[in-house]
Amino acid sequence: MPKRLCILVTGANGQLGSELAQLSKQYNAIDWHFADRAALDLTDRTAIARQLNELQPNIIINCGAYTAVDKAESEPELADAINHLAVAQLAQSAKNIAASLIHVSTDYVFNGKQYHPYREADSADPQSVYGHTKLAGEQAFAASGAAGIIVRTSWVYSAFGNNFVTTMSRLGRERTSLNVVSDQIGSPTWARDLAQALIDILLSGKLADKRAEIYHYSNEGVCSWYDFAWSIMQQQTLDCALTPITTEQYPTPAQRPHMSLLWKAKIKQDFDLTIPHWLSSLQKALPEFLG
Repeated sequence: MPKRLCILVTGANGQLGSELAQLSKQYNAIDWHFADRAALDLTDRTAIARQLNELQPNIIINCGAYTAVDKAESEPELADAINHLAVAQLAQSAKNIAASLIHVSTDYVFNGKQYHPYREADSADPQSVYGHTKLAGEQAFAASGAAGIIVRTSWVYSAFGNNFVTTMSRLGRERTSLNVVSDQIGSPTWARDLAQALIDILLSGKLADKRAEIYHYSNEGVCSWYDFAWSIMQQQTLDCALTPITTEQYPTPAQRPHMSLLWKAKIKQDFDLTIPHWLSSLQKALPEFLG
């Protein structure tokens, strides 16, 4: 009888980790282990090595990250500890126990200045502490020689946790008007769609043959933050007037990419994935925000 697949998910209480926990109930043949910050402190590299050695998972899905983009500008060491050094340890420990690692990264590794979708091989040029630390994590994974893949994504939202959709939904009820940035372009990603894609990937049996290979995943379609906000308001029939503004009119500590589109042909081809359009996924997701 074949051994059951054992999977460790870090960052279990985040948006992606929470969606994986929900979907995992449909995959009872897998031994799932979900580690939140209390169960596994990603700033403690010794604890990471010990827990992976004890559990001996076949696959690690690293959903843990320091994602407070603006706050990272004033907490670079903490951001680096979680986004870089923890990944280095996860990768090394994965290699030691012959496990595969799926590491989730970000569009912020690019400068956002080109006007066509970013491909996996395009040059990274992060413009923020968050982006720099996430790129360093990717590079540490690659240097380790561990098996597995890196999946870059963008504009993630879920009914679990705080994100653009939760914020716009709340403000749309509290206010009669809002200013929203209209010159930053990308693709929203429902964390549940990404979580399902990661499960499909780990079940493909192809991870062990890859070495920190990079893939891009977001929902299909293109919009600005203003377009995204307008759709959120419309779908919930919220009477809140939106005014488009430029990035310069809404300064933030961290620089945001103006263009975050990710080219997804590679992940669709290699793992036979069908990716939903962002608007159809938003329509499916919104009832959970209201519930």
